[in-house]
Amino acid sequence: MKQLFIFALCVFIACPALSSEKNDVSFLLEDVKNNSDTATSEENDKNSIFSFLNFGSKHKKNIQSKEDTIATTQRLADEGDVNAQLFLGYSYLYGTNGIEIDYKKAHNYYTKAALQGNPIALNNLGSLYYGGLGVSRSSSKAVALFSQAAALDNAEAAVNLAFILISGNGADKDEIKAMTYFEKAAKANNPIAQFMLGYAYYTGKLRPKNYNLAASLIKHAAQSGFDEAQYVLSNMYINGWGVPQNYGLAVNYLHKAVDQGRVDAMMLLGDILAEGTKYTQDVYTAHILFNLAAVKNIAGAAERRAFVEKRMKIDVVLQAQEAANKYKANLSELTSYVRETFGADIRNYIEASQTK
Repeated sequence: MKQLFIFALCVFIACPALSSEKNDVSFLLEDVKNNSDTATSEENDKNSIFSFLNFGSKHKKNIQSKEDTIATTQRLADEGDVNAQLFLGYSYLYGTNGIEIDYKKAHNYYTKAALQGNPIALNNLGSLYYGGLGVSRSSSKAVALFSQAAALDNAEAAVNLAFILISGNGADKDEIKAMTYFEKAAKANNPIAQFMLGYAYYTGKLRPKNYNLAASLIKHAAQSGFDEAQYVLSNMYINGWGVPQNYGLAVNYLHKAVDQGRVDAMMLLGDILAEGTKYTQDVYTAHILFNLAAVKNIAGAAERRAFVEKRMKIDVVLQAQEAANKYKANLSELTSYVRETFGADIRNYIEASQTK
């Protein structure tokens, strides 16, 4: 079973600012009582996106090795077994392991684990409140839960809080505090936080410009499979910012980002291959890349495609067109998660900052 459950920013709504009581989660006792009064539940927001990162979990394995039935698992959960509570929270949320979806029951089991101070449950429960699944939507309660989980060193909760604070969607905007949470999560090797902190150093916004620190952090995120990090790192290799200039590594990371459908990487790689001065010329691949970008209505893509086409034989052009038709983006789990949850260009959160 996957264990990390994080909210989607696409469901941000206005809510009270962070208060001095942000770590008070006493409301859980009353909320779980209210939810227990009704056996079934409806999804409050069918557009809410919830995602897990596949970092693995022993909860499912442990439960199944000890007990073979859901009934026994429920007994263990009711007796206070946190693993059983997490297992059932997930199962009711997604309708797995022979259990039908019931968001209120998912909320109740996560609440049981959260009341025992389990940081995963606190973070996941914050997601339920944020999206309004199985419980009335409340950004203020979500923030309280994320704060509690982050205080217990849950990196995913720290990232959630950071995005809330840097965007101002869910609490008063506080870019400085947001960066402290990104830094906390980056130290715990969270690749999203590593990229955000690294990009702050890259731009000199919210952190003093430091290409060496930026390169180290962004490289970790790129190696974790994050396409946006791969694209930024390729630019650093092209320019020799924080790393030795190396067009070979730049092209390598651009290919990785292109494989995931990153259009700005297609344009940059196409330019490099079409020019052929810093790297081996390859107009065939450049044509494919510009063709793919043109379909996305990227400015200048169609013109670049036409330019390289003049240097190609007709049969090669047809082959390139066929290759473009067969192209299919293969997103990593991390890239897919980030796009669905925080957006396709999370650099914009840093770029929008006016704080040095």
